[in-house]
Amino acid sequence: MNDALVAVGIGNTTITIGVSESWVSPGQLAKPGPDDFLTAGSPWQWSQQVTVETAGFDPAELQLEIPAATAWRVASVHRPCEQRLAAWVRSTQPDVSYRNLSYQDLPLDVCVDHPDRVGMDRLVAAVAVNQLRDPLRPAVIVDAGTAITVDLVNPAGEFRGGSILPGMRLVSRALAANTDQLPRVDPLFQNSLPDPIGISTEGAIRSGLFWGSVGAVRELVARIGAATEGSPQLFFTGGDAEQLAPLIAKDGVFIKDLVLGGILAAQQA
Repeated sequence: MNDALVAVGIGNTTITIGVSESWVSPGQLAKPGPDDFLTAGSPWQWSQQVTVETAGFDPAELQLEIPAATAWRVASVHRPCEQRLAAWVRSTQPDVSYRNLSYQDLPLDVCVDHPDRVGMDRLVAAVAVNQLRDPLRPAVIVDAGTAITVDLVNPAGEFRGGSILPGMRLVSRALAANTDQLPRVDPLFQNSLPDPIGISTEGAIRSGLFWGSVGAVRELVARIGAATEGSPQLFFTGGDAEQLAPLIAKDGVFIKDLVLGGILAAQQA
């Protein structure tokens, strides 16, 4: 297909959009290795990328130069935002193909009890990883955002499920909302790691949120890896993954646009 594609990943906190005008075949994709950790860049080619906040999202304000004959493909975990986007695209570009993807649209065997209930961000990330991983090895995917998910793709390329835990900012908001005196804090660090021994209430919360998340993800990666055949490759994505990943594994690959890449890969299959 030669038409341009607008890939949209709608999360609970942010919306990422990529415009691809040159669809490469899966065999042409770069394959990051362990030495590329946090430096791999994108294996996919985008003419534009935009990130906006989910809260208050107004599609009419998107600053995109959208090529003619564009197809829109969306992976969403936030239904109201997807509905606003769909209404806008259909009213402004009535002749353009628009699809809110379901698991049935993906080149992926989803081996869980209720495939239709799995977040599309998790599934399209697995589609992307199937193009990047060693085909003889399983993969563990850590997506650290509003929620943190740790998922398994087996050597056969099947999505086998995984774990979901609340992300650090979500827990910070819950602590502040459900206690009398605990403040809301940003758990992430700027120039240095949070001190594990907080000497203020804010510092203690930041320590607990950050190091607790590191420990939880380490444990889940280890247990999921032990439950599958072979040594899994590790892939990290999501807004908080770049800061968490180096503390969890030294042999993983951070790919910022893994969800968008999975949308594109699904259309190339």
